[in-house]
Amino acid sequence: MEFPPPHTADVEAGSTVTNAATIGNFHPDIVRSHILTRLDGPTLASTSCASRDLHSLSSDSSLWTNVCHSTWPSTNTPRLHHVISQFSPDGPRSFFSRAHFTARENSHQSSQISPPSELISAVDLRYGNTLILSKFHTQETLSNWFNCSPFRVDLLNPKDVVTTQIPHSTCQNLEEKLTLSWILIDPIGRRAMNVSSHKPVSVKRHWLSGEIQIRFATVLSGERNKSSPCELVQCGVVITCGGAQEGERLQVKEVSLQVENLDGTHLSGMDSLVILERAMEGRMGNEGKMREIGKRYEEFLEMKRERRERMLRREGRLDMLCVALGVTIMTVFCFFIFLR
Repeated sequence: MEFPPPHTADVEAGSTVTNAATIGNFHPDIVRSHILTRLDGPTLASTSCASRDLHSLSSDSSLWTNVCHSTWPSTNTPRLHHVISQFSPDGPRSFFSRAHFTARENSHQSSQISPPSELISAVDLRYGNTLILSKFHTQETLSNWFNCSPFRVDLLNPKDVVTTQIPHSTCQNLEEKLTLSWILIDPIGRRAMNVSSHKPVSVKRHWLSGEIQIRFATVLSGERNKSSPCELVQCGVVITCGGAQEGERLQVKEVSLQVENLDGTHLSGMDSLVILERAMEGRMGNEGKMREIGKRYEEFLEMKRERRERMLRREGRLDMLCVALGVTIMTVFCFFIFLR
């Protein structure tokens, strides 16, 4: 491949000849096809800010469509391709800017967009650079069953088991190498957010069955009332894996998403949808800041523990009061019996 010769500056007496090569020296098709297509999403976004020419070339929707599909293979379906192309104002680029980051803070402003008739989940689970699971799932949100029942999205059917090529691994291996992206998409309001912490916040092995339970979690603001158990809520993704004994391949048996408050209660579909809608309009954070995500999760657990201890102390006082009242009544009753 021959590149065009660089511009040569005018030579004056006592000056040196300088060669200045700019992006304008290259044909746009070469830049787009051989350079920009090799960049990931964050690098492509940074490159678009370097110059006017690069900004124009980087605005090609096909580039961002390829970035979305390579980053999240679960989005490479006709249905999601259509939904992503409708995101405002730049289609797939706008979708990437929302889905690449983890939800951090809710917006307490009321939404002007009608509640979605369904939520779409685009889920990609990786072990290192190996894609383990890639799937999209639709969840209706209009039925009474959804509104009144605990919110839960099950990615796999009860009989589905995903057998991986991962050999026997310790929990530490999974905590370091396993990554998850769970993108919730509102196809009506053209909104999206990532509810996964990217890396696990906890990996535990059941002492009896030997199954490994892996949790990814994002903590969101709920109600403003600090006395409410929904002051903070946890969007938790639980992955249950089996076959982790020596010589066996790891099997993914269950992948589910639920919303839990400080009392440990799973919120209903109606309550969860309100919080998730606000989160889609709220502030997003860098998915790579695992220290901040982990700290927020630890704060949630600490508040949950303190709330449980307060409830136990309150119940203890009520129990003592009931015992004292019962003893008093029994004493008075015996006294009247004795007098008679």
